Amino acid sequence: MVFIQLILAHLFGDFILQPNSWVAEKESKKLRSRYLYLHVLIHTILSFIFLWNTELWWIAVLIGVSHFIIDAAKLSFQTAKSKKIWFFIDQALHIAVIAGISFYFKEFNFDFLKDQEILKILMAALFLTTPASIFIKILLSSWTPVPETQNNIQTESLSSAGKYIGILERLLVFTFIVVNHWEGVGFMVAAKSVFRFSDLAQAKQRKLTEYVLIGTLLSFGMAVLTGILIK
Repeated sequence: MVFIQLILAHLFGDFILQPNSWVAEKESKKLRSRYLYLHVLIHTILSFIFLWNTELWWIAVLIGVSHFIIDAAKLSFQTAKSKKIWFFIDQALHIAVIAGISFYFKEFNFDFLKDQEILKILMAALFLTTPASIFIKILLSSWTPVPETQNNIQTESLSSAGKYIGILERLLVFTFIVVNHWEGVGFMVAAKSVFRFSDLAQAKQRKLTEYVLIGTLLSFGMAVLTGILIK
């Protein structure tokens, strides 16, 4: 119970309730950024709210202190080249702290998952929104898509449309798997191919096509893997 509650608090605090402007200022000002301390405070409050037990106040404080130490180390030591690896180190350390707390309560096993179906699905769905988008963005950061050229094709796009399309397709794929309708996943792949890759083929930009294909496979792969783990 504690493990899932703290993971939910972490997903909300690190991804949903942390704007990109906060991240940019933290990376720029590091320990002098006010958003670092506000971010830690939000994590502490969220942990307390999700635990909803005044006797476990010390866990919320522990989460806040450990989060500050981990984030401060990340901001102090990461460079432009090591930014990607530090992101994964940062996330791994946060999860390790939560796992350690769960282990302290002797619940770090798979038995507690059997009675927490709703929380499991909520946690998975939450992960497949902004957190998954950020993971995919970081994994693709080594490649930069070729700028679109005018080939008698409309190249304008809605603001942040790709991000929300990815979130919706992951949630739909996850839903199809949870309700045991795998044919729906095939329908999603076919629909994405028709609407997206036809334009790319006309544009005749191989690198951009490969970039989008990798992103799409990562997106679908995360949704499928998450669905299988929940099942």
